[in-house]
Amino acid sequence: MDLEAYSAVHGDRWDEVDRLARARHGSGADADRLVSGYQEVATDLARVRGVAPGSAVGDRLSRTVFRARLRFTGTPVDPLTAVTTFFARHLPAALYRIRWVTVWVAAATIAITAIVAVWIASTPGAVTTFGTPEALRQYATEDFQAYYSDHGLGAFTAQVWSNNAFIAARMVAFGITGLYVPVSIVQNAVSLGVSAAIMHSQGRLGDFFLWIAPHGQLELYSVFLAGAAGLMICWSWIAPGARTRAQALAEDGRALLTVAVGLALTLLLSGLVEGVVTRQDWPWPVKIGIGTVALAAVLWYQWVLGGRAFRAGERGDVEEFERGATALTAG
Repeated sequence: MDLEAYSAVHGDRWDEVDRLARARHGSGADADRLVSGYQEVATDLARVRGVAPGSAVGDRLSRTVFRARLRFTGTPVDPLTAVTTFFARHLPAALYRIRWVTVWVAAATIAITAIVAVWIASTPGAVTTFGTPEALRQYATEDFQAYYSDHGLGAFTAQVWSNNAFIAARMVAFGITGLYVPVSIVQNAVSLGVSAAIMHSQGRLGDFFLWIAPHGQLELYSVFLAGAAGLMICWSWIAPGARTRAQALAEDGRALLTVAVGLALTLLLSGLVEGVVTRQDWPWPVKIGIGTVALAAVLWYQWVLGGRAFRAGERGDVEEFERGATALTAG
């Protein structure tokens, strides 16, 4: 079966059924067309899955069939079950899909940071372009550490979380441009490299790593996830495969935007570590260990739990997300 030709022949009927399934109100004739259309689309779905079980066309028809069935049966979905399914299957599968892009984003950030830091530290007079000797000394010996204790615990945690979540959401949302994510990666890496070089110039490079390590492990990895999701959205319209570019962008964009839900939670966790743990007078191995455990939990969620869900057939697409949203609204 030529899926592209099959879609061209039956696509209008599929669109009509999808429109009827989404409509809030409809006449009796609309209901009749929805029921008959549902049966036809369900038949088409069975044919498509028989030829290509994991195709984009099959995923599209599966969502249409689900919406239509929910529309005319009104089958209730337990909100708790829907939320549990979302966090246990859909979200980890979506994160698993971007795992290797996340690794490449991390590698690029680390490489740029190291290059900038080494270049500034090894170039005579380069570090002095960032401030007077007194300003550099104050930054390394006072300001860098004071950042973590100048504000109240709750206010600082909320500030860190909201700022980082906003940055991550922009990287996901504006990834479609193809430029926003690379520019953001370079800016973040250069900023880290400059800070490291300044701290090194004052003999405080060890403090740089100690103060960043507790929360920075998970915070940076969350930024890497955001960058990966943004790049994948961009790639969906550059290489849409058998889908049209508009369809690919709509489907993958809506799916990968759900990664922002996970990022809000991971950044909240890193914000709590930064606001509560980093400032404490605890031994550094304890504070860094807490940050490492937090990162390990997220890595397990993405790579292990996400891998299981993905291999079980969960593609991290929008169907489970829409099911959960519908259930929560109904509940």
